[in-house]
Amino acid sequence: MPNFLNAHTLFFLGVLLAAIPIPLGVWTDHYSLAFPHQYLGIVVCDSVGVNRKDCSFQPFYRRTNDTNIAKPLYERFGLDLDWWKLQDISTASIANSRAMPRTPVYFVSHGGPTIMEETSHPAYAKLQAIGREITQEVKPKAVVVFSAHWQADGPNAVEVNTATDMDLIYDFYGFPAHYYKMQYPHRGSPQLAGKVIETFRKNGVHAEGVSRGLDHGVWAGFMVMFDPKTNPLNVPIVQVSLYDSEDPERHYALGQALSSLRDEGVQIIGSGMAVHNLRDLGRRLGGSTNYAVTFEDGLKAAVETKPEERREAMTELLKRPDARKAHPSFEHLLPVHVVAGAAGGESGKQLWTMAEGGLAWGQYRFGEVVAS
Repeated sequence: MPNFLNAHTLFFLGVLLAAIPIPLGVWTDHYSLAFPHQYLGIVVCDSVGVNRKDCSFQPFYRRTNDTNIAKPLYERFGLDLDWWKLQDISTASIANSRAMPRTPVYFVSHGGPTIMEETSHPAYAKLQAIGREITQEVKPKAVVVFSAHWQADGPNAVEVNTATDMDLIYDFYGFPAHYYKMQYPHRGSPQLAGKVIETFRKNGVHAEGVSRGLDHGVWAGFMVMFDPKTNPLNVPIVQVSLYDSEDPERHYALGQALSSLRDEGVQIIGSGMAVHNLRDLGRRLGGSTNYAVTFEDGLKAAVETKPEERREAMTELLKRPDARKAHPSFEHLLPVHVVAGAAGGESGKQLWTMAEGGLAWGQYRFGEVVAS
């Protein structure tokens, strides 16, 4: 193996198409595809934080007019041609850029559809702050989201939305008429959805592609986090279902299976509620229930335990005596198990919470934000 192929080297696999640089390509964790001139080769840089003078270009194949000639080399390096479509870069930045940092993962308590208009509610500002953190600091290439409001048709498989254009699903009842006319601009990515399915299957998860709309567990919260006018998301959204099962271990493993996507600029978000008992919703104006406080305390402790002990702690949550009070059914809790699994060996922490009647608004992040 040549000396430049070692663990201390940052590679940029490049194709040079013309004398004038054009903006095509995409960063991955260790490689970049770039297309400035006329040869296929490797730009070798001796550090992650590189300067142009630290890099040298080593051509090894003359390019023809066939754009597929480099495909076997991309596949050999484990790179996906479809990622071209997710982010463009300027060839002028090739030698001055660093690999994209690993994205953190988030669990957000999304509330009900009314949160979109409750601008004075404390959770509104917190969701907005998380949204700005994602768009302005994390700057992901795409979002994969798990919502409490989509469970697969069976207990042994999950479903992945492969649609590009998705209607909104108004899966709530008894609200004023204008809620059923609200729109949230978004788009899907069949390419990313296919990659999610492939990654699941490689990790032993049975996953199938489906075409469906976007449920309010995603779009109502995202309307606040990623306000289309003030903080648009502007990247593809791929939604993945939960299992039709209340097994926390399986949902933790679901997140583990997709953890590697974080190295490719994909933001993983779980959307549910830290405590969700609508039977006590009427007590909202009279303060919080005891279980909303005690269960949220237990969830915080489990999330913030040592990563090597977190899986067991998250599983034990569902066995607490206050668990069925806090969650008569567990679909609003299980998205936090998914993101905890996706966090791998990184620590989690509670960003904010508030108990309110039969609800608790815990917002959590796993991993640190490293500006990209």
